[in-house]
Amino acid sequence: MNGPAIIGVALGCAASSDDLRRRQISNSITVSGLAAGLVYGTAAGGLVGLGRSAGGAVLGFALFLIFYCLGGMGAGDLKLAAAFGALLGPAGISLAALLAAPIGAMIAAVCLLWRGARAIPYAPALTLGAWLALWGRG
Repeated sequence: MNGPAIIGVALGCAASSDDLRRRQISNSITVSGLAAGLVYGTAAGGLVGLGRSAGGAVLGFALFLIFYCLGGMGAGDLKLAAAFGALLGPAGISLAALLAAPIGAMIAAVCLLWRGARAIPYAPALTLGAWLALWGRG
């Protein structure tokens, strides 16, 4: 397993378990993930790598900002997208977001059928999307 995969698995497991258990994602998880992505990007690619990681974080945040503003997503999910963006870079977080959308829709449908309209955890969908994007990079 390479560095991004290890960070991605740890980040995804921590965020998903927190979201499923508390319906919130701790700032310590998202900030740690963001920092790990930025540090790894810098270590792997110098200033160019830092730029790629920072660009991915900004794009991850921006991609989900509208859903947060409309009340369909919590702040923890938004920060998690930024953390995965720092790890995956702009192209990777774009792919992860596209992959997470149908996964999130399926999770939402199951949650609505199983226990009615409550807060729907999006961290597992975003995590699976990010893992698939990481896996695709080989």
